[in-house]
Parts: sequence; C-alpha cells; structure tokens
Amino acid sequence: MDAIILQILNGLDKGSAYALIALGLTLIFGTLGVVNFAHGALFMIGAFCAVTVQRILNLSVTTVDESRKDFLGNPLKVETPYVETWFGPEVGATIADWSVPIAILFSIPIMLLIGFIMERGLIKHFYRRPHADQILVTFGLAIVLQEIIKYFYGANPIPTPAPEAFAGSLDLGVIFGFDPNAIIYPYWRLIYFVFAALIIGGVFAFLQFTTFGMVVRAGMADRETVGLLGINIDRRFTIMFGIAAAVAGLAGVMYTPINPPNYHMGMDFLVLSFVVVVVGGMGSLPGAVLAGFLLGILESFASTTWATTTIPGINQIIIYLVAIIVLLTRPRGLMGRKGVMED
Repeated sequence: MDAIILQILNGLDKGSAYALIALGLTLIFGTLGVVNFAHGALFMIGAFCAVTVQRILNLSVTTVDESRKDFLGNPLKVETPYVETWFGPEVGATIADWSVPIAILFSIPIMLLIGFIMERGLIKHFYRRPHADQILVTFGLAIVLQEIIKYFYGANPIPTPAPEAFAGSLDLGVIFGFDPNAIIYPYWRLIYFVFAALIIGGVFAFLQFTTFGMVVRAGMADRETVGLLGINIDRRFTIMFGIAAAVAGLAGVMYTPINPPNYHMGMDFLVLSFVVVVVGGMGSLPGAVLAGFLLGILESFASTTWATTTIPGINQIIIYLVAIIVLLTRPRGLMGRKGVMED
C-alpha cells in the first residue's frame, strides 16, 4: 500500500505540471480558438525567470576583509552578494535563499506582458486562419524563443534550489499510519502540488464568480452575441491570453527546484500537455485538469520496475496509448463538447 501511495504522489506531482500547462492551453483555445504551440515556451520562460532572479540576488561585489589574511599576510578579498551588503549577512542570505518564491512576484508582470505582446503582435493575425497555420507559426515562435534562451543561458541545465527550509523530505508514513520512513517524500514536490491546486482553483473561481469571468465564459460559448451587446470581448480575450501565459510561467517558476531548467524543457512538456488537452477534451477546462492528473498518475505507475520489466518502454508510451484509446472511443475527449474534434 505504501508503494501505491508513493506512486500516486509522484503522479500528482507530474500531473500538476501537465494540468497547469494544459489549463493555459485550453484557456487560449476556448477563448480565441487558437492552437498555441508556443505555450510550452512560456513554461520555459517562467522557469528562466526564476534563474534570472537567482542570478540577480547572487550578484556580488569584491570587498576587503581585514579580519582575514592570505598566506602573505595581506587582507583577504572576498565576494559579498549585494543583498548582504544592503540588508546585512543574515537577511541578505535569507533573501537569496528564497529566490524561487521571490521569482513568482517577478514573473507575473513579465509573463503578462509577454502574453499581451504575443497575442497583439502575432496571434491576432491568425484567428481566422486554419489550425495548421496557427500550429506552424506558434511552433516557429517556440523555436525562436528556445534559441534565444539557449543563447543567453547556455545549453546546460541550471540548478535552481528550493529554499533551505524546504530542501528536505517529509515522513508521510507516520501520517498515513505506516511504519516510519515507509513513505519519504520531498517537501517541495508537495508544495508544488498544493501550489498547482491553488492556481487551478483560483482560475476556476475567477471564471465562475467574477463578472469578468462570466463575460469570458459567455464569449467562449457565443462570441458574436456577446459582441452585439456592446461588450469588447476581444479585449477580454487578450487579457485571458495574458492570464494563460502567467499560469504557464508560474508553473515553470515553481518547477525549477524539481527539474533544473534547460532551453528545451518547454518542448518536452508541450507535446505531453497537448495530449492531455486532447484526452480531456478540446476547450474543456475541467477536462484538461482531470486528464493532467490522471495521465500523470498513469505515467507514474508505468514507470515502476514491475511495469517496465513486464512491458519494456511502457513508461514512454502509456500517455499516447491512453490518448489513442480515448480518441477511438470518444473523439471529443473525456469532457469535451459535442462537435469538437468529431463529426
């Protein structure tokens, strides 16, 4: 039983990333009708926002420490981070240690701005173009963004640690009534799941209980009628594009301690997230979230030693097998609207 719980936790961890990216993809498709293949790049940019904040907080100045001498007896030159000179050693070290949570505040306006620029500068010209054109242009944009990141940050993964307070693991075995040390799980992975749940809940609450969200949902159902009421639905959809970009960026920021950022991480998650969207149902927000967690858990169980020994490579193809089965039996996806992706 403890092994099953551990695999479920692993699945929820990875499923959280799938669900957040798929949620943004579905928001864009549901509001604008655009298949955005650059959405994975937004996840990547969010991750590198965390890298940037970490580097800024670790910028240092060379100072002379009179209390320390080198082998010649001269005062020793040391590198002191600016935050430590400004706020003192203890406070400065704490600020640098919490670079990933601080990056959340930094990334939100950055991702909103990038989302607005993408939508106004490029995406709006492809609203009435075939989906194939949308895929080609957004995929090309994703490659451009990927190469820009590679140019400035290099090709190697960049470790971005979690705050020291959350660097350890929690003994969940005691909580679930098992033997101590039966289920040891990293604190940050649990935090990522809780964070994802809060973001997902916040997006659904925003759409469900605010006037802005109600207008957006009405526009998703019947754009022309809402426009005839004198409401500038296009502006609201542009804002939703920015919100979708911010959701992807926040997912990337918080994922950096789990998987060190690299320039191709957006592409790695993009394909799987599109499979998640298709399985959940194109245009269905609950479907995207449900499919994200479901496929994350299935992938986790498929990665166990027993599964990979019984069916070699099953962990690499399980998500695609599920997608094939769902699309053959229910082309609209698990919770998709009738007429979407089916005759």
